[in-house]
Amino acid sequence: MAMDSQFLHRFEAGLDPRCVERSAIPATLVGYGEISAIFQIGEDTETVFKRMPLFGDAAQAEKYERMHHDYCRHLTRAGLTLPPSETAVVSVPGRPVVLYIAQKRLPDERFCHRLIHRLERQGCLSLLEEVVQAADRVWRFNAEAAPAIELAIDGQLSNWVSLPSNGDSRLFYIDTSTPLYRLNGVEQQNPDLILHSAPGFLRWIIRLFFLDDVMTRYYDPRLVYTDLAANLFKEQKPDLVPAAIAAINRHLPPDSAPLTVNEVKKYYREDKMIWRLFLAFRRIDRWLKTELLRRRYEFILPGEILR
Repeated sequence: MAMDSQFLHRFEAGLDPRCVERSAIPATLVGYGEISAIFQIGEDTETVFKRMPLFGDAAQAEKYERMHHDYCRHLTRAGLTLPPSETAVVSVPGRPVVLYIAQKRLPDERFCHRLIHRLERQGCLSLLEEVVQAADRVWRFNAEAAPAIELAIDGQLSNWVSLPSNGDSRLFYIDTSTPLYRLNGVEQQNPDLILHSAPGFLRWIIRLFFLDDVMTRYYDPRLVYTDLAANLFKEQKPDLVPAAIAAINRHLPPDSAPLTVNEVKKYYREDKMIWRLFLAFRRIDRWLKTELLRRRYEFILPGEILR
């Protein structure tokens, strides 16, 4: 796939973050991340574009761009299947520099968080086992490659897409826009970039109490799997939690305590509260900047999220 940087520059120049539909080039929001928004732009139905307005200058964006490509290469070495992707750095005067990640669009109905609502119970269990096994490839890679290379992943169901393939299925991992990996024990990601999407008045609190956890939790198999099991509560499928935990416990490291339903419930309640508060504060921050200070707010926020 080839990126048209000039087209993306025109899109970014005419983008209205408060109402994408009012932008100069029509776009449709198809998803959200903590630090990104995901679009279909214009008539292109084969590609999704992840927009990351994080950077103070082009050098920062280009460094992040290189990290993204390295991260994808390492994930592939670990045994994950990724959709084809390309990147472009876009700079509009007077605004943050933006990195766009274009990724081949996979069928919406084949995302795992949607499939669990369509498959019979046994199909759901097989799918969960497949996701756990795919994540386990990363932990086995880390065990062999560390400390030279260690990879982190976010195992939530919305990050996996299962496509039919020769009578079987092929699982794709799509969440590559926040490259987290360590080289010789040193984290390569700049944590301050992660904070850019947070309201300014919250950043010191997040840096003091939460940032270390955010930067390390996706390296920990047990925490990644706990998040995956808790994700079933968010997706309104609590009946699948015990079976997911059983699959997870078969793949936990030998020195790791088995996961329990009560532990997953507790994690989910705390995670739900934190993200609801965080989104509420981001909306307050957007109102302060756009209505009170009459400034542009660069991030695109979701509406109400069912959790």
